[in-house]
Amino acid sequence: MKKKRNNYTPEEKVAIIKRHLIDKIPVSDICDQYNMKPTVFYRWQKEFFENGAAAFNRKKSLRERMNVKRIATLETKIQIKNEVLSELMEEHVKLKKSLGEL
Repeated sequence: MKKKRNNYTPEEKVAIIKRHLIDKIPVSDICDQYNMKPTVFYRWQKEFFENGAAAFNRKKSLRERMNVKRIATLETKIQIKNEVLSELMEEHVKLKKSLGEL
């Protein structure tokens, strides 16, 4: 008979790893409590430390996305201003020509 497989959410995995690292509970006790093999725990712990920087990069990504959006908005405003200036310069040149100043 096959053993029922437990699926843990990422939050649960972090809580389990935290119990070992912060609360100093031995891995053997944790594995007995959650009915899992130590290799599974150590794999989670390895993934946790390898991907730990991603928690900080996400905030940076959000900031970068906000900056990209802001830059796009500012570029649109500059383009509109340039179009308006070009129309005004055309009208100015036409007016000067009609007055004979050019």
